[in-house]
Parts: sequence; structure tokens; C-alpha cells
Amino acid sequence: MPEDLIEKKSHFDITSKSAFSRNDEVFTSRSYAALLAKNIIPYSHRKIADNYVIIKKIFHFQAVMPRISNTEKALLAKYDFNTLEYTTVKQMSEELALMQKWSLSNDENLKKDSDTILEIRTKELKFIVATSYANISNELYRGYLALENYFIEISKYGETA
Repeated sequence: MPEDLIEKKSHFDITSKSAFSRNDEVFTSRSYAALLAKNIIPYSHRKIADNYVIIKKIFHFQAVMPRISNTEKALLAKYDFNTLEYTTVKQMSEELALMQKWSLSNDENLKKDSDTILEIRTKELKFIVATSYANISNELYRGYLALENYFIEISKYGETA
């Protein structure tokens, strides 16, 4: 029995999965570490994450949050983003990396859109959590989990979330 355990540990590849990944998700710890590199997290991301984590701890989203508006959907479509309920973990990690890059851009319109998109994503996440993930009908679309984990990791209040 101990030999089996040693054998499993010796063949374990720590970079193949993140601690936040489920067995059916492909999200490497390398990509997650790169996404969370402390020196590239914009202040606006931390502020939104702090607000999300605090509200979740206090209210637990018992009240149903409103869905996003058509204007907000149009902004997502402008950048070819799906709504959160139809976003995979991989898509969300790529989107978060883009928004980090855009938040640090010299283009003021891109910065503004990046922050607005993250606020839209937060609104979508609150709705999904408030409805107990009832809208998620497919196991493939778990981008909301990646977004929530991102918020918890970058928030200064996330350690005990």
C-alpha cells in the first residue's frame, strides 16, 4: 500500500492542474500563477474583488440580483465575449488576462471598457450565485468558478472566504 502512494506521488505533475480545477477542467497552475502575478493585478480589479468578497461574506447573495442589460451584453459582444453562464474556465482565464492588460494600457477607452466589463462580470456572477447556479445547464461552462476564485485570490479579504 505505501508503495502505491509513493508511486502516485512520484508521477504527480504539479503543473498539470490548478488546485482550483475540477477533474474535467483544463486549467494549469502555471497559467493561474501567471494570471495572479501580484505585480500585474490592476487596482480596479482588487477593488472590485474586495467589494465582491465583502458582500458575499455579509449577505451571501440571498436576494436575486438583476440580470445584465442589453447595453452591457452589447459591450461584451463588442469584444466577442460570451455571457458568464456560457463561458468556460479557459475562456475566463484568457479574458481576465486580457482585462488585466487592458487596465494597464495607455488607451483610456480600453481601460474604461476593461473596468466596465469586470463590473458586468461581477453582476453576472452575483446573479449566478444568488440563483444557486440554476441557469448553468452544462458542466462545460464553469467560467463563473474561475472568476470567483480570481476575486477571492486577489482580494485582501479573500483568505477566509
